Amino acid sequence: MKFVVKTSKTVEEALKEALVELNAAEKDVEVEIIEEPSKGLFGIIGTKEAKIKVTLKNDPEEIADKFLENVLKGMGIVALQDVVLKGDTLHLDINHISSSDMGILIGKRGNTLDSLQYLLSLAVNKDRDEYLKVVLDTEGYRQKREETLKKLAKKMADKALYSKRPVKLEPMNPYERRIIHSALQNVNGVSTYSEGTEPYRRVVIINK
Repeated sequence: MKFVVKTSKTVEEALKEALVELNAAEKDVEVEIIEEPSKGLFGIIGTKEAKIKVTLKNDPEEIADKFLENVLKGMGIVALQDVVLKGDTLHLDINHISSSDMGILIGKRGNTLDSLQYLLSLAVNKDRDEYLKVVLDTEGYRQKREETLKKLAKKMADKALYSKRPVKLEPMNPYERRIIHSALQNVNGVSTYSEGTEPYRRVVIINK
């Protein structure tokens, strides 16, 4: 388990410093007081600061790391993984993976990667009061996919303007549809909406 040892004038101050470093709430940690603060002789000589050990009980990085490790092992995928908590978002990146294994991990239109991201989110947020967003990626796939979708949106918008007929895109997940809508929201002459039901919901581009 992740822990830090902190010293300060008071136990309270040491705890505050520990919570900041661990990026955690007080309810998510265990506190062990190693040394109580003391003023010493005449309040000056032999003064001791408080020393505490603060252990993270519900470590989202550890939970996600173990969960992902077990899933990849079950899928027969050999890769390395990085797990980093930044603010209220947990970033997981799978790298040093073969192209064939990457294809299996990503799945058609990223469906497998999205499903795994959803399962990770459930595991990480199971016993948490404050929700953490989970983002799973592999070798920069999501950034590349976003750029591809933006280019597709522009191309299909031009088609809708030229033909003056609605253009229906392939079914996409909510995240990818938002990219399309966002890419075209300020493009003159076209508008977008979504139609259909999941998992076959798609973006439609129309000439205004």
